[in-house]
Amino acid sequence: MTRQVEAGERPDDDAADVGPLGASIRAIEQAAGSLATASVARMDEVLPWFRELPADQRAWVMLVAQAGVRSLVEWLRRREGDDGGPQAVSDEVFEAAPRALARSINLQQTVQLVKITIEVAEEQVPHLAAAGEEAAIQDAILRFSREIAFAAARVYARAAETRGAWDTRLQALLVDALLRGDSSDVVASRAAALGWGDASPVAVAVGRSPGGEATMVLHTVYRTARRIGVDILGGVHGDRLVVVLAGAPDPLAATRQLLVGFGDGPVVVGPAVPSLDEATESARAALAGYRAAPAWPAAPRPVSAGDLLPERALAGDAEARRILRQDVYGVLVRAGGELLDTLDAFFTAGSVLESAARALFVHPNTVRYRLRRIGEVTGFTPLVARDAFTLRIALTVGRLDPSAVPPAPPTGG
Repeated sequence: MTRQVEAGERPDDDAADVGPLGASIRAIEQAAGSLATASVARMDEVLPWFRELPADQRAWVMLVAQAGVRSLVEWLRRREGDDGGPQAVSDEVFEAAPRALARSINLQQTVQLVKITIEVAEEQVPHLAAAGEEAAIQDAILRFSREIAFAAARVYARAAETRGAWDTRLQALLVDALLRGDSSDVVASRAAALGWGDASPVAVAVGRSPGGEATMVLHTVYRTARRIGVDILGGVHGDRLVVVLAGAPDPLAATRQLLVGFGDGPVVVGPAVPSLDEATESARAALAGYRAAPAWPAAPRPVSAGDLLPERALAGDAEARRILRQDVYGVLVRAGGELLDTLDAFFTAGSVLESAARALFVHPNTVRYRLRRIGEVTGFTPLVARDAFTLRIALTVGRLDPSAVPPAPPTGG
């Protein structure tokens, strides 16, 4: 005959009770609430960081502990079922708490919580297991703890993957804002969403991307940046890799150590600026330098955008033309006619110092002194071939738009 189900009795209770561990499973299920409470009390006792958690997060942990005990019961009941059962039930344990818990508690801390919950359950085995089933329940709990550990790893891996994809997207938007020259408010809001600390100084480096998945490209750069102690943001834009560096005293030297993350070709570093709010200036210079860099095949790698001023000016970069006109040609004009005349004579003489001295009717030492003085006031030494090229372009740019150059001061009478 079929026995009727008593009021308040679960229809499957009999099925559980007739199994190999039915009585023990029933006892564990009835003790689920007390086990979860005892587990959380033990966490509060032995884990200092757990005591510091806000009340809502501690409540989430309680939910996870309760779900863990329920999952243990289901796992025991299905232990002889299909192979996918234990894994599916284990993953559900962590769905009892919001995803935010994975951002508040790291994987190592989660393992500590799981370990304590399992220890509390093991301590209660003598009281919960039916006579003769203690060893079997103990073994089952150990196996279940392994499944829970794997489940925690899966949950955190998924959370990290989602967070990584979101962070990559945010960084791409931030870098895009810098390249477009968006307002500092836009840049600041996107940086805040990434938790950017904005260490000083800040500089932008631009080079070719090595190709492949953007996430993997950026992972290589981030791994190197962590090793050298530099904060970075990065983004892949078309075939370009753009990296924002912060906290590097020498951005050019720091970028040299990050070259492993770039593809072939030039890598250009913009000028250092005090903060991310002003990084659009560095990004603009780096991007202009990257476009103009092919005109200097022998350029070092990486190269400063400031070292590419003549190429940038020839490529139509208005900022480079302004710098050459104001800070090089203008400086020579304001210094008086002697330096400018000497530089013209030196270039006309094919950079032969003695020939320039004869053209100026002065001693060669005078020409040598004036050339040294030109290097001091402009930062470019005429006797160095690369600097001489920059000075030639500066003279050309300045003379094409003399109205933009302040006049030389009047000579005293």
